[in-house]
Amino acid sequence: MSPETASKPGAARYFRKRVELFRLIDKIRLWPSRQGILHGIKAIEVLGGVARLTTHCGKTFLASNSRNSRAARWLRNKWFKHPCAACGVPDWKLAKYASTRFRRHQGSLLREPAPDGKTVSER
Repeated sequence: MSPETASKPGAARYFRKRVELFRLIDKIRLWPSRQGILHGIKAIEVLGGVARLTTHCGKTFLASNSRNSRAARWLRNKWFKHPCAACGVPDWKLAKYASTRFRRHQGSLLREPAPDGKTVSER
């Protein structure tokens, strides 16, 4: 990576606060479990209103697409005890996640790109 394209260390990334959970997980590739362990996501398979998530430690589970679910709130507020040792979440990813900001009126909406490369408006 050249110095021109490298982002500044600790540079804040902004996302909208109320984006859909699946788009947020697909972007940051992290999942907070109910025990407070932060897992790395290896694969996400969207099946309508639910998705099958597979972590790097081999766990597979279903999650529903809700903006105000426990997982969505914990991701936005960065509530977790520690990263999963089996998933091996790298320190650079934790630093990038720590510098991410969720704002109501500022940041990316994480819209899906159209086939021509432009973003599709929300429906």
